[in-house]
Amino acid sequence: MRILVVDDEKALVKGIKFNLEMDGFEVVSAYDGEAAVELVRAGGIDLIIMDLMMPKKSGLEACLEIRSFSKLPIIMLTAKSEDNDKIIGFEYGADDYVTKPFNILELKARIRALLRRSGQSETEKTVLESGPILLDIERRVAVRDGKEVELTAREFDLMELLMRNPNKVFSRESLLKTVWGADYQGDIRTVDVHIRRIREKLETQPAEPAKIMTKWGVGYYLKE
Repeated sequence: MRILVVDDEKALVKGIKFNLEMDGFEVVSAYDGEAAVELVRAGGIDLIIMDLMMPKKSGLEACLEIRSFSKLPIIMLTAKSEDNDKIIGFEYGADDYVTKPFNILELKARIRALLRRSGQSETEKTVLESGPILLDIERRVAVRDGKEVELTAREFDLMELLMRNPNKVFSRESLLKTVWGADYQGDIRTVDVHIRRIREKLETQPAEPAKIMTKWGVGYYLKE
């Protein structure tokens, strides 16, 4: 699955690219609307993530031009949150809208929904299993030994990230950036607090971790 990411903020493009490639997507990058249109015309793109405000050709202009020859799914990114901007984006041909700053897991969920809607195959599973633990991504439900467990939104996002990447060690900084967002200014120890709560909720016996292991001096990983 090949995704085009278009934004004049190169650091943001790099972050999205890293996270999508980690889940098996192939990512192509562009930094203005003109380049985006050219890449789509060249073919081989399955979905577009595009910023609203860009040089040379805005996201709206690029979206309108792409719609003249392609029905590819388009997700618009913007720092604006006014309803009028969203309405205009949809009128120009956007399929979905994500307001900055955003959670990368939310963006991935929007990608999955659009790929399903367009009838394309997905690289990401919607149900994750690891031993007695099951996550239903669409319903946002966690299950252990057949019993539903109530997780907060952050706890669920953390568990999803770890279960999608078994045995991969994540630093506290990377977990904070991915789940809470790059703009989060809180204490890094909040990661430890959430991991502890996940372990408490998903353990079956006292002091039994929910397969989440600590790599001392580095971070956490899910043991397979």
